[in-house]
Amino acid sequence: MSKELKVRDLRKSLASINARWDVDQKLKDEDTVPVHELGGSPEGLPLSSQVEKIDFKKVLKEPAGNPFIRERRETVLKIKAPEALRQRVGEIRPEETLTPEGAAAVSVDWRLRFTWPWITTVQNQNGCGACWAFATAALVESMVRIEHCVWSKRSEGDVHDGIGKKCADEGNLGEALDFVEKNGLADPDCYPWRTNNPPYQPCPDRSGRTVKIPDPVWIGDIAQQKAWLDTTGPLATWFDVYSDFDAYGSGVYHKSPVATQRGGHFMLVVGYDDNQKCWIVKNSWGTSWGVADWRGQRGYALIGYGESGIDTYAKVGVHLTNPDPWTKRRLHSGNMIESGNGALHRNFEMLATTNGTKIQHWWRDASDGSWHKAAVFGTDAAICPILTATTYNRNFESVHLTPGKRLHHWWLNQANGQWTDGVIFGPTDTAGVPGFIQGNYGAPGNFEVVVRTADGRLSHWWRNQSNGQWLESVRFGSGIALSGPSLVQNRNNRDLELVCVLNNGVMQHWWRDDAHGGGWKPGLSFGSGVHSPPCMIEGQFGATDENHVGNYELCVAVGGQVQHWWRDNSSTSLAWTESATFAHDVESVLALVEGSYGFNLEVIVLRRDGMLQHYWRGGGKWNEGVVIGSAR
Repeated sequence: MSKELKVRDLRKSLASINARWDVDQKLKDEDTVPVHELGGSPEGLPLSSQVEKIDFKKVLKEPAGNPFIRERRETVLKIKAPEALRQRVGEIRPEETLTPEGAAAVSVDWRLRFTWPWITTVQNQNGCGACWAFATAALVESMVRIEHCVWSKRSEGDVHDGIGKKCADEGNLGEALDFVEKNGLADPDCYPWRTNNPPYQPCPDRSGRTVKIPDPVWIGDIAQQKAWLDTTGPLATWFDVYSDFDAYGSGVYHKSPVATQRGGHFMLVVGYDDNQKCWIVKNSWGTSWGVADWRGQRGYALIGYGESGIDTYAKVGVHLTNPDPWTKRRLHSGNMIESGNGALHRNFEMLATTNGTKIQHWWRDASDGSWHKAAVFGTDAAICPILTATTYNRNFESVHLTPGKRLHHWWLNQANGQWTDGVIFGPTDTAGVPGFIQGNYGAPGNFEVVVRTADGRLSHWWRNQSNGQWLESVRFGSGIALSGPSLVQNRNNRDLELVCVLNNGVMQHWWRDDAHGGGWKPGLSFGSGVHSPPCMIEGQFGATDENHVGNYELCVAVGGQVQHWWRDNSSTSLAWTESATFAHDVESVLALVEGSYGFNLEVIVLRRDGMLQHYWRGGGKWNEGVVIGSAR
């Protein structure tokens, strides 16, 4: 057991050896160095010297990595930050310098790389010996962000209590990652982190709210660890904690002569710097400890190479993460989603009409971009269905307008791949394209639908998940010409929000004031000459971490072309801005998706000749994609 260490003694010791790091400035000389909780056990960890070098091509199975990352790592030396990000960040640090092709970068920092943030906010163990659970969650959620360009906060409590640990118990990365590989890792709303040793009782739809991973990859060779960090993402690591580390404030850490060993700890390595000869690590002792990231959030440290056992054991990484529908639910609207299906877990799935009123299921293989036909089902689709993926075992769920002016629900069972007829529901005078999502209310989350009715109003319906019954909530608005797949649930306050089209061709934003018990309220109106349904999502632009709301992105057909609009949800005005006009011969926009391909926006349009066509935004411009097939 380590003896108490006074801050003044530590400062004197650091000064005597010209240390490269300083004690936290808020600590006074008369203070005793604080003691933070650890919890790491080396049991079962492979020594670095015992792990064979990995075959990167075999392990990573290119092109599994995010093409956005590969493109910038291989060809871009200097990147101008997007204006929106410069405004949020204020100042972007110089881009890292790359060594010749094939070698690792001189420095890597995933906290802000290629002018984009990739690491979730720093968490706090809150006095429990659970560093291994926090390092595991940090590793998985960082890789989802890197591989799929979406924030996906994971629950430390899910792996901690799922294994059966108590607050005081030690653990290790091996058993934690083994649990995640077998059971996935849920989000905090499904099962939160708690310190009172509760019984493990996750949400009833946990199976559809877990990120899945394959076998973790253990890397012992230092050069290969850097290559993984450069090309793939962060690594979790072991660290021997000495009594001075608790007082760390800035600089490159090396233990001081007066420090004594306290125990073992796990952290996340988010980068390295060969110039300073150190690893950059994310800790789990909250935001009042350590150095800050580009956002000003503390909780990080620079640790010298080989220091305090950090290179004694192999470091571990994961890749080919498979995000759950809950993670991606705000990133799609309309007749197409990006699912977890396929070898790369990012196939596109799309529903469209065929042979009159039947429904054709299409899918695109993410490995080569080719489109394929799947099942044909149903007989009463008046327009292209609205598709989403839900937490019910990752099932696909669909709602479409019928010729009889009702709404019809179908669902695909992921276990057997069969589409199943649900129920006909909704207003008897439905006269528009529905917006359809799975929201936060209820457990599992309720289905929410808003659609125009023949009286020029909007009708809000929801499904009671306890008995499967669809119920009308309220009718609201007036002078509504068109509804569309534009229903979202705000990340912060969980208000429902949508955009419709008024009789005068202007788009109108509506929101439901759930935080204050209010009903649906009109927001700003924008645009003109609109005579087709709008399609809207909450994207990742503007979301600097998992807690911030991303921009709203909206696409709508006007005059045979597509208008792209966006709203900065961090601004006070909440004004809508038209970004670009693109495409040709367009009758309506059927889908808008922000997928795993480097924050690209993907759009499916119905052309005037009845053909389905794909457009996408990448490289700062809108690009014309393939003509997929007929929707007639």
